[in-house]
Amino acid sequence: MEKIVETKDLTISFGGHTAVDGVNFSVPPCHFKSIIGPNGAGKTTFFNLLSGQLAPSRGEVFFKGENITKLSPTARTRRGIGRSFQITNVFPNLTVLENVRLAVQSRKGILYNFFSHFQSFKSLEEEAYDLLKTVLLDKKAYSLAKNLAHGEKRKLEIAMLLALDTEMLLLDEPTAGMSIEEVPAILEVIKKIKAENNKTIILIEHKMDMILDLSDTVTVLFNGALLADGTPKEIMENETVQTAYLGGLNDAS
Repeated sequence: MEKIVETKDLTISFGGHTAVDGVNFSVPPCHFKSIIGPNGAGKTTFFNLLSGQLAPSRGEVFFKGENITKLSPTARTRRGIGRSFQITNVFPNLTVLENVRLAVQSRKGILYNFFSHFQSFKSLEEEAYDLLKTVLLDKKAYSLAKNLAHGEKRKLEIAMLLALDTEMLLLDEPTAGMSIEEVPAILEVIKKIKAENNKTIILIEHKMDMILDLSDTVTVLFNGALLADGTPKEIMENETVQTAYLGGLNDAS
């Protein structure tokens, strides 16, 4: 099967602690994969290895067949890997539209000319506005990003990732910090991106109903190692997973 991303024996240790332990992982193109596991399982650390924020102690990362293990986060973004964080990463004093337009500009390698009004970048603005429609933020286009609700900032961050023309989205707990009322909106955005079927999405999330609803397959990490991988149904019925993770999660939630 064709793979857009693959890891071989991916490992990272901090002192005497192995946070990610020999993980062999792969995802086909245009697939929705969720990664679950209890706190401390190594999920975010694994994302940091995929996106280049951390270098592995051992093992390799491949993207579209290319060994990207030694590439910087910026170089990986240029290859088509987009990463969201648990804390939003937007320009607070720019408008929502300007945030996305700058991401479009960055992708196209167009430098801003301070002697030219931004309206001269009409095609960039139109593309940015279309992306705001995708994430259901077009009505907030001219609002300052700092005035958005937390859930709206998460949607803006996703729009900025899409503006970079990323083929693979790494979404690290996109509903973290959201109120119950905000969750359906971000869920609708992710469903909309999935329905377009031209992106690979890898999601870290604790909300099991969301994972079961969205995922093609689910990977379970436990103590830094890969515990199980399969369809949502297979994972829910896996007794080892239930013992190691799902039972504890249900007790905690």
